[in-house]
Amino acid sequence: MKEITLMDRIKAELLSYDGFMGIYINDLKGHKIEIGVDEKFETASTIKAYILGCLYDEVVKGNKKLDDMLTYTQDNFVDGSGLLRSLELGTALTVKNVATLMIIVSDNIATNMLIDYLGIDTINAFIQAQGFMDTKLHNKLFFDQYSQLGTTTPKDYGHLYEKIVNGTYVNEWASNEMLEILKKQHYNSMITSKFPQALIDEDTYEEELIYVASKSGSMDACRNDGGIVSTPYGKYVIVMLNKDFHDPVYYPNHPATVFGSKISRLIFDTFMTLKGSIE
Repeated sequence: MKEITLMDRIKAELLSYDGFMGIYINDLKGHKIEIGVDEKFETASTIKAYILGCLYDEVVKGNKKLDDMLTYTQDNFVDGSGLLRSLELGTALTVKNVATLMIIVSDNIATNMLIDYLGIDTINAFIQAQGFMDTKLHNKLFFDQYSQLGTTTPKDYGHLYEKIVNGTYVNEWASNEMLEILKKQHYNSMITSKFPQALIDEDTYEEELIYVASKSGSMDACRNDGGIVSTPYGKYVIVMLNKDFHDPVYYPNHPATVFGSKISRLIFDTFMTLKGSIE
């Protein structure tokens, strides 16, 4: 009798999914699950994790400083997620605070400010130098002008988080800095929504049993999430990128989000049951 594997269970879930999900899982102990990992997807806001890496690379090289001041101007206004759109034009923040807003509340205006600060060519050169050969930032976030923000693959996005775990996303200091920012992410419901809430309750004031460091992204064309899940049995990397679904409207229980959360819980339960492995 054939043993039912985690891959079998994931494929069974996806049989009833109206769309295409690329999945990359690495338990960091030699076991991976790869489904459509070389397929190209719209990044939506997941591109912001690549921009964050470029910022820290420029800081390490001495070209930029985290305490430089950036000013919110009309040139960078865009609708969508974030806090800066509710503030007055002329608001000035440090580069680090702008980068933090870009990640933890997926602030689109903050992202445009950093793209101007770094330059699209510099960002794409960094992406290529890091070995993310199928990833590219196409333009700033102006939804009325461009239908595409960026392109990536599940494999590239998974490798980004592997680099953070290994301390090689720029260098160990930068990786640790970026990890702490990514841990504050507010929009990781695809990964965590079906997790046991007692394990991730931030209001208990006790040492957290697990943490998730991630960056998600949603546009009409995609629903994406990816990051690092840290548990008492070790860490694993999880990426789920979605496209080709028929309902472009954004809402919390969108089928892509629902199926992503099911896959994430399957991974989590297996990893915990096997005490740090998915196989």
